[in-house]
Amino acid sequence: METTYRWGAVTALAPVAWGANYFVTHQYLPADSPWWGAALRALPAGCLLLALSRRLPRGAWWWKSAVLGLLNTSTFFVLVYLAAHLLTTATAATLMALSPAALMLSAWALLSERPRVAPLAGAAIGLGGVVLMLAGQAGAPSVAGLAASTGALASSSIGYALSKRWGAGAGILAGTAWQLTFGGVLLLVAALVFEGGPPPLTAPGVAALAYTALIATALAFVAWFAGLRHLPAATVGLIGLLNPVTGVALGVVVGGEPLTVRQAAGMALVLVGIALGRPAASRSVKPVTVDATGPEATGRPETGRTNSSATTG
Repeated sequence: METTYRWGAVTALAPVAWGANYFVTHQYLPADSPWWGAALRALPAGCLLLALSRRLPRGAWWWKSAVLGLLNTSTFFVLVYLAAHLLTTATAATLMALSPAALMLSAWALLSERPRVAPLAGAAIGLGGVVLMLAGQAGAPSVAGLAASTGALASSSIGYALSKRWGAGAGILAGTAWQLTFGGVLLLVAALVFEGGPPPLTAPGVAALAYTALIATALAFVAWFAGLRHLPAATVGLIGLLNPVTGVALGVVVGGEPLTVRQAAGMALVLVGIALGRPAASRSVKPVTVDATGPEATGRPETGRTNSSATTG
């Protein structure tokens, strides 16, 4: 169980970074350049991780990386960028609070991870906490923004489940690098076709882009996929509820907004929901040790290995 808590803490780095990224994108990056915004987020992060891992895909991992890059990077980043500008942070965070349920359903369909009662209850309680935190905040949602946020939710849920299913064939660092690089190249081509040259950025914009690429992408996605490798998908999805909690906390700490009783109660409900989703000691997922041994460490071809990170085998 100590290992479970440790990997839960690692996974939590991702939604905390993403919660801050909504604010950073909305405040400092240009609203009319979603393709470039997504490309400059994905490609530098992918190249950095690729240089650190020093491995290229082999065999089926070429097409797997392309599929995951399309779902988890290209589609997801563009739609999240649009949602961050078309919706208030409160509305976007509330919609993304549906991600635990969406990830549970994707894991059930693709991994045969049947949702347990406790995580389902945790997802419901956590969603209630997010709604309570953000209720009454101003800003009428746009239809385009709602569609973008919903599309991002669907794309990422399917992509994360597939990442967990296929994850045993590559180390976490290398697998994340391949997804981000493939997705980033697709985004770069699309940006050149649809938006021409890159947009001009101010000094705060460059700093915001550095945070988005290095912290909210490179570091956050390695942490997130590490969580998917070692924890049930339902647990990882619930940890994602820290995303809107981070948004509210930033408003209090950075923006000087008052912390109301309603917001405090909502945060407490989110934490209760996350706690309910922790895996039982007898059913926790075994850590996958592919980073320490096997072809990803030795460079030798893979032979006769099974996908121990997925419940379907």
